Amino acid sequence: MPSLSAILITKNEGHNLNDCLASLADIADEIIIVDSNSNDDTLAIAQRYGAIVSQPEDWPGFGTQKNRALDLATSEWVLSLDADERLTPELRIEIRHALAYANENTCFAIPRLSWYCGRYMKHSGWYPDYVARLFKRGTARFSDHLVHERLIAQGKAGKLRNALLHECFHTVEEVLDKINRYSSAGAEQRYQQGHRSSLTKAVFHGLWTFFRTYFIKAGFLDGREGFILAVSNAEGVYYRYLKLMYLEDPRYSARISATKSHTAN
Repeated sequence: MPSLSAILITKNEGHNLNDCLASLADIADEIIIVDSNSNDDTLAIAQRYGAIVSQPEDWPGFGTQKNRALDLATSEWVLSLDADERLTPELRIEIRHALAYANENTCFAIPRLSWYCGRYMKHSGWYPDYVARLFKRGTARFSDHLVHERLIAQGKAGKLRNALLHECFHTVEEVLDKINRYSSAGAEQRYQQGHRSSLTKAVFHGLWTFFRTYFIKAGFLDGREGFILAVSNAEGVYYRYLKLMYLEDPRYSARISATKSHTAN
C-alpha cells in the first residue's frame, strides 16, 4: 500500500478538527498541519492525533499556506483536506483502492457534498463539486491565490465516486462571516491583478449570481436553503465588487490598512 500524507491548514478550528482527523484513521501515515496562531484547542487536538504542526508567523494566503504544508509531506501520495471536511468509510476504502491501483493516474478529484444551514446541498452548483485533493507528491502544487486557490496538477487525473463530506455552514452567522472575509480577500486579489469595478458591476454581478445559482443551477430544488444560498452567493459577489470599487479610493484603502493593523495588535 503506497504511503499517504494528509495535509491541512488551520486557524481556530477546534470545533471542526477532531472529526476531521478522526476520519483519517487507518489511512494517513502522517498528518501535517500548518496553523495560523490558533488560540483555541486546535493544537491540543492536533497533538492528540500525532500531527506534525508548523506555525509560521505570517499569513501569505490560502494557496501559499497549503504549499507550506505540502512541502512538509514525506509520503508518496498526498491528501489535502480542510478542517471542516470528513472522509466517509466508503471514501476511505475507495482511496485505498485508488492508491493501490492508480496505474497512470497521478491525481484524483473527489466529489464534495456540502452542508448548508440544515441541509446537504445536492444542487445550486454545489454538487458534485469535484475538488482535486488526492495526488502523487511531486506532481502538483497549489496556486498562490489569496483565496479560491486550486491544485495545479501534472499527469493524468481520475475521479473518485464516493463523496467527501463538507460541514461548511451550520449557522447564518458563519455564512455572514465568510461572506465578509472572502469578499475582502477576493477584492484585494482582483485589485492586485489589475481589475477595477463600479457600482453598476457590483449590482449586475450580484443579480446574475442569484439567477445562476437559483435557476440555472437548480437551487430551487434544494428548498428553503437553496433560496438562502442563492441570496448569500449574490451578496458575496456584490460585496466583492463593491469593495473592489472602493479600493480605488485612497481614503478607503488607508482605513482598511489601519483596521488590519489594529486587529493584528
